[in-house]
Amino acid sequence: MVPEDPPAPAARVEAVARKAEHGPDKPLVEVIELVEERGVVGDAHFGATVQHRSRARTHPTIRNLRQVHLLQGELLDELTARGFDVAPGTLGENVTTRGVDLLALPRGTVLRLGGAVLEVTGLRNPCRQLNALRSGLMQAVLDRDVDGGLVRRSGVMAVVLGGGTVRPGDAIAVERPSGPFEALEPV
Repeated sequence: MVPEDPPAPAARVEAVARKAEHGPDKPLVEVIELVEERGVVGDAHFGATVQHRSRARTHPTIRNLRQVHLLQGELLDELTARGFDVAPGTLGENVTTRGVDLLALPRGTVLRLGGAVLEVTGLRNPCRQLNALRSGLMQAVLDRDVDGGLVRRSGVMAVVLGGGTVRPGDAIAVERPSGPFEALEPV
């Protein structure tokens, strides 16, 4: 790891959420507890092996790379400005952040927030369930880059390296991995 980036003044946790059932629109809570190599206690994606329903059916023993879902609060601001009724937790994230460009982070980035340590594993691939919440929402979190490639903007996924509690207002510190930049891919 290269030295830790100091937290930007606005790099913080805006909200935390969990939901025992699969699906988006997670209710906000005052605090979440994260367990090493398992995820968020009380969340449907908690577990050492894959918990995503379609992946669990085909590959039930692979490591769970989707233990914690993080989403930039700035995306929610943009979606709200475009007329979507969204708030923290709506897109199914466990942690809504503010002041961190999550999508620009390389794979393997370590995030320290509250008492927990996370490692970014990849991008969240948006699900059609978003359209059941708000018509057109799935398409609104997808974009195209200058070369026509698909850009997924619905947050990043992470594994828990060190357990602890996370609350709104907690600072976020970013530690970029040493070595060449590895772009995030869907996990």
